[in-house]
Amino acid sequence: MANTKKSLKKSPWIELTVMFAVLIMSYIAMILISRGSATPSGGMALTNITGLLFGFFLLGFAIATISVLAGIGGGVIFTPIMLAFTPIDSLIIRATGLTVAMFSGLIATGPFMKSGVGNLKLAIFCCCGYGIGGFIGAQGALLVASRMGASGEGIIRIMLGGIILAIAIYFLKGGVKREWPEAKKVDHFSQWLGLTQSYYEPSLGKVVSYRLTRAAVGVLTMVGVGVISGFFGLGGGWAIVPVMSLVMLVPLKVAAATSGVLIGMGTSITIWPYLLSGAIIPLFVAPWLVGHVMGGIIGAHLLIRVRARSVRYILVGVMLFSSFGLAVKGLNKLGCISDVPRATYIIVLLIIMALVSLAIIGKFPKLRGGR
Repeated sequence: MANTKKSLKKSPWIELTVMFAVLIMSYIAMILISRGSATPSGGMALTNITGLLFGFFLLGFAIATISVLAGIGGGVIFTPIMLAFTPIDSLIIRATGLTVAMFSGLIATGPFMKSGVGNLKLAIFCCCGYGIGGFIGAQGALLVASRMGASGEGIIRIMLGGIILAIAIYFLKGGVKREWPEAKKVDHFSQWLGLTQSYYEPSLGKVVSYRLTRAAVGVLTMVGVGVISGFFGLGGGWAIVPVMSLVMLVPLKVAAATSGVLIGMGTSITIWPYLLSGAIIPLFVAPWLVGHVMGGIIGAHLLIRVRARSVRYILVGVMLFSSFGLAVKGLNKLGCISDVPRATYIIVLLIIMALVSLAIIGKFPKLRGGR
């Protein structure tokens, strides 16, 4: 019996436990959010408001747990799930996702700067592109919402479904990750900016100095990342790290640390159009923030026990199901298909869960690819 209890605390059973616990918590949250968002005659009842807030907290807790384990921003999971499976207005969802991404980045700023891993000069430089792109994307989101109505909502969901599917494939393949890229040649513009910085690397026991290159290409790419982030409310952590690492040849750890600082700075620009339009509602944002903080703490404790590859499979499963829900809801809003029976969602979810479970326990070799 003791051996059984010990085995449940080890991989792959701990990953399976996390997946099913998060799934159950998310399902309860979805029920509460769906019922709470239904407005009765005469206004919203207190029980509806309570259920809605508690549902936001539970969903925030579940999403943050997976996000921390996967090393990505919660907006990449929050926004697609909310747009695909809840009746909440899309502008409110996207504004809330960006607000939480901003606070998460700002919270992470202190430790990253104190340790010297985060590069403040690099963050400020990239923010010029990311912030401008995010502001343009947010303005575009408001324009689409006001001009295109239901058809615009459908198009947004289908486009977001395609983006989430592409991100899922990227995570499944693992991407190109070079921990210590070396810039053999530095262009004059990058050298003139003086973005180079040194920091102490405990794993190597020495001070690491690195050189950056292709700064102009990097900041232009950040504009595109910002547009996608601002328009869809995803946050940009999923793209900022690869851009810094692959384009500008920033060490992976520095890119990850600077990404949090950059998101905190750049998103504070992005949210202004949403704020001025009234899409940021503190009553919605507060429970999500609390859930995100508490889920992040739990995720940090679980991080030392779980395998990164297994977490990636869970994340890919969530993204695939969200992509399916976004495509179905988008086509429905465009009038291309009628309402899909709930049983269809359940069948698709069970199939994805079965595939993820097989991948976690090593019985589905074709899904393997990771770090």
